[in-house]
Amino acid sequence: MIILLVLLFLLSWILYLDRAAISTAKDLVAADLALSNDAMGVVFGSFALAYALGQIPAGWVADRYGPRWTLAIVVAAWSVFTAITGMAPEFVSLVVIRFLFGLAEAGAFPASARAFYTWLPAELHGRANGIIFSGSRLGAALSFPILAGLLDSFGWRVAFYLLGVPGLVWAVVWFAWFHDKPAPVTHAAADSRVFRSRGMLQAMAQYFCSNFTFFLTLTWMLPYLMERYHLTRERASWYSTVILLVGATAQWVSGFTTDWLYKRYPSWSRRGPALGGFLLAASALTMLTQAESAESAVAFFTLATFGTEMSISPSWAYCIDIGGGKSGAVSGAMNMVGNLGAFVSANAFPFLAKMNGGDASLYFTVAAGLNLIAAFLWWTMPGPAKPIR
Repeated sequence: MIILLVLLFLLSWILYLDRAAISTAKDLVAADLALSNDAMGVVFGSFALAYALGQIPAGWVADRYGPRWTLAIVVAAWSVFTAITGMAPEFVSLVVIRFLFGLAEAGAFPASARAFYTWLPAELHGRANGIIFSGSRLGAALSFPILAGLLDSFGWRVAFYLLGVPGLVWAVVWFAWFHDKPAPVTHAAADSRVFRSRGMLQAMAQYFCSNFTFFLTLTWMLPYLMERYHLTRERASWYSTVILLVGATAQWVSGFTTDWLYKRYPSWSRRGPALGGFLLAASALTMLTQAESAESAVAFFTLATFGTEMSISPSWAYCIDIGGGKSGAVSGAMNMVGNLGAFVSANAFPFLAKMNGGDASLYFTVAAGLNLIAAFLWWTMPGPAKPIR
């Protein structure tokens, strides 16, 4: 179990290191390819759209063929597209490359959920998801200073070439070590009753709200801090790192709290951490609209990120609860809708800022409202039904 968690933690770390790199390099890429903020919104959004569209097919593949082959192939593929990002000559090719990169990355977490269902009991699903998602936030956090150093030393194109290497190494190690047993691979598609259930629909809707908020930290947050508060890239990178590192701690807090509650108050084991997190995020985003200094903005960003991150582990544990042997497809469905939220977020930020005279407070207000909606969804969400096997 420990090796499994270590490998999936590293997988998540590499996934977000590669994903967040485009945000750190945004100004250099935009200057080199003569792209506006609206054009970069399309670049960010192309990844999010592809990532969303690939979720259910990737989950089905993980359920049908097992996580061993699925993860080895998708990690190798997205690593190649990470490197190819550095070869993009103009806007259209960059959008296409980031779209294909998103399709490849789509398989990571649904296949991980299927591996957890296979190898871990339900009372460990909270902390397991907390651990791997903390890796994703650590990868995103460290991407800012790592990329800042690579960009200053080699330029953005070579930086992306180098980022493709770790994932290729991981894919080889995973394929050599992991086996899909002890549980047999399920060959049936996910039962349609799961997707029509009220609990599943609410899980998908709340994940839309969660990703709408979180995707900001991977796309517009660093450029926003630089432009709004006149920060250098290095200083904004370190601020962004702190925000995401605190978000990583939320994954552990939420994951272990979820498992602790599962043994004592099972009906609140998923609901409690998520509900509290969304309420915290809504409050922080509301205060962010009044932030006058970079330090106060960073503080509110940190609280909002921590709150939103509290919802991740219970969301994925809930999908494993109701998905059972179809956990890959069920969790993929939730992540698909969530990343449609990310796609909307990537494009909504520049649109709402422009509509509000360049002030991003309208975006933060909308995000706060979505977090309140997500809190209500968790409050009314039914407990997990018996998994369909």
